Order: sequence, then structure tokens, then C-alpha cells
Amino acid sequence: MSTPPPATTSRFNEEAASWDSNPFVQAATTMAHKTYLSRLPPPETLSQYNILDLGCGTGLLTFLLAPSVRSVTAVDVSEGMIDVLNTKLNALPPPHNVLGVHALLSDPDDPILSFDPVTGDSFPQRRFDLVVSHLVLHHIPSLPPVFANIFGLLKEGGRVMVTDFEDFGPEARRFHPESKMEGVERHGIKRDEIRRILEEAGFKDVKVETAFEMEKAVETTPGSGETGGDLMTFPFLVCEGTK
Repeated sequence: MSTPPPATTSRFNEEAASWDSNPFVQAATTMAHKTYLSRLPPPETLSQYNILDLGCGTGLLTFLLAPSVRSVTAVDVSEGMIDVLNTKLNALPPPHNVLGVHALLSDPDDPILSFDPVTGDSFPQRRFDLVVSHLVLHHIPSLPPVFANIFGLLKEGGRVMVTDFEDFGPEARRFHPESKMEGVERHGIKRDEIRRILEEAGFKDVKVETAFEMEKAVETTPGSGETGGDLMTFPFLVCEGTK
């Protein structure tokens, strides 16, 4: 996974404690979860899946998916985010099928991924049925190495499924207030570009489609810090492929 700028990691460490209190983040994660479930196998098959949630944050998507699957390995480069995830996990009665991992992944064979969240056993070169990631891609400097790594993390026949807002032109920049542009590497993802990256990584049956749309309060004047009730509609893409 391409290394995020230090400022990005610092920002998310600082925001981790209050992350779950953001209504837009909560709503967007709920919509992503619904999108994934609508495209995944029926419950009897899905219940056997071992999933990797890449850039999991505080585990909002992780904990929505966990009841439907065998296990979720939740990975984030922000130690603060993983600390919040683990606090929530420890408050739940055992048994657990979630494992929080603080790591920057660059190697599919990284031993930090070898642990089974359900049994605790270690399996070298552990592979996953599905890799998901939500609202992460726009923070990553270079996407081709990320999808090459994801391809290596999947079993044969495994799938990648990621969601992020779409770069639909200059106005997509307004998704973030100017005060939070540090660590934003792109203003959404472009359909043709992400399709090409997935195909070049080796994925087949690639699909890039509009998953849902959301209204978001944006700055009336860039840099003002004031929204004044201004709302913009942002389309979110779901990008998927099969190994």
C-alpha cells in the first residue's frame, strides 16, 4: 500500500476519538454496507467469508459486516483509529470474529495478517475471500500498488469491492473543506482510471458503477469554514473485480 503522508496519519490519530460522531460518515458507511451486501452471495455462502477491511478506521464498516461473515481482519495505518476499534471490540461479549491490526500493508505475505480472528491460529500467506475499503482511496498517493497488493491478498476467485466518492469535475473538490485538504491526494476517483487500474492489476469481471448519492454540506466560500446551509450531491462509486 502506498505510504500516506505523515500529516494524514497524524490527522486521523487526532480525529479518531470523535470520528464516529460525524453523521455523514455514519450515513455513508451504512450506504456502503448496503451496497456490498446487495452484491455479495446469499447468507449461507457469505457466512463462510474471511474479509479484509483495508483502511478500516474505527471499524464502522467492519462491525456492520462482521455478523454476516466468518471473520473480518480490520487494518489501518492510524494507530488512533485501531485503538478506538479495539476499545469497541473489547466492550463486546466474546467470542469475537474481528481482529484490529495497526499496519501499513505493502506485502501480501506480511505475517501480521496471518492470524485468524476466530481461532487465533497463525496461517502463513493467509488469503481472503473479499477485500473491502470505504472512503480510503482518495487519501492514497498512488493507487496501482494498492490494487496489486489487494490482488495478492485474495484467494483465487476472491473479490475486491471498494467505495469512494466520484471525481466528476472541479466541483468534486468541495467534498472537503479547505482546512482538511492536507492528506487528500485526489478529489474522488475517476471511473475510467479506476477501471484501468483494476484491470492492469489482473482483476477480471471489473465493474465501476454508481452505488448511491449523498447530500453533503459544503463551504459557501472555499476556506471560509462556513456552510450556510449549502448542500451538494456527491455520487459514490462501487468498484469491484474478481481474481
